[in-house]
Amino acid sequence: MTAVTTAPSPTPFGTARVILRLHRPALFLWTGGVLAALVYMLWGYGWLAEPAATAYQHLKACDYACTYDQDAYLSYKDALKYASYIVSFLPLLVAAWAGATLTSRELENGTAQLAWTQSVTPARWLAAKLAVPAALLTAGTSLLVLLHHLLWAEGRRADLLGWNDILVFQANGPTTVALTLFGLAAGALTGLLLRRSLPSLAVTFVVTAAVGFALSWFRGYFWPTVTVTTSLKDGPWFGGSVVSYGAVTSSGAHVPVPDCAQYWSAAKDCRATLDQQHIVRFYSDMHPYSHYWPLQLTATALVLAVTALAVLLSFRLLKRHTGAATATATHKEPAA
Repeated sequence: MTAVTTAPSPTPFGTARVILRLHRPALFLWTGGVLAALVYMLWGYGWLAEPAATAYQHLKACDYACTYDQDAYLSYKDALKYASYIVSFLPLLVAAWAGATLTSRELENGTAQLAWTQSVTPARWLAAKLAVPAALLTAGTSLLVLLHHLLWAEGRRADLLGWNDILVFQANGPTTVALTLFGLAAGALTGLLLRRSLPSLAVTFVVTAAVGFALSWFRGYFWPTVTVTTSLKDGPWFGGSVVSYGAVTSSGAHVPVPDCAQYWSAAKDCRATLDQQHIVRFYSDMHPYSHYWPLQLTATALVLAVTALAVLLSFRLLKRHTGAATATATHKEPAA
């Protein structure tokens, strides 16, 4: 008489080790890339910031012609710009990797189905696939975002790249971390839908880019704006992050700014136009720097909500597929 034995259920740590071993090349690339980016930003923060600030102070003190260390100023500006590119495009790189390898490749070559027969349930398989990379991506991206914020804060002494710059805004806060996690979740969902690596890569990349673009486009509407009014002599106000601007008539109506008043409202050829339209001042609906964190946190919350939805859909889709397969196998007649 032979005893029937069941394969022991793997522990969470054992499952994590399997996933890390399976994605070892990506782990090495991620670790090396994060370390290289950290070194690059530390170099800018520690060696370029002070000379750039000194050069800018010399430039501000000039009345007409003077000499200042232009190379130091431009070097720090370039360092900050390239650091913003690096951090801002991380979600797209993660999305491409997740779409190509996270779930699609194993479903395409059949190793996922094999794993489900080795005492790893489909739900646990997907949970591990999401949890292990999410922990590593959150840690690495958070470090890069923190150091980028320090690099940018030092650059404010040299009046470099305002807080409302598209790349700076994203790279300076938790929005980038949330977008990275969305790229991971979108890659898992797309892989379960398409079950092919290359199409999943392309679709996940495009979807993540679209979400990032939508955040930048609608960012100004995530929080109530402040209205600033200016005189005809001063012209429209473009400080901070301007969402919309226009002119105010004597009756209080908001109308578009005439073309001639876009830059110099005191011009003689425009004064007649302003008087003809009964324009008495200008207005700007804008966000001051004090709105930075409300905008950041609102954008982050929206992305995390979409990420949670993608994760939920992934589990529901996996359950539907594996449930149908199990039902088919259960009702299949045994061979005679």
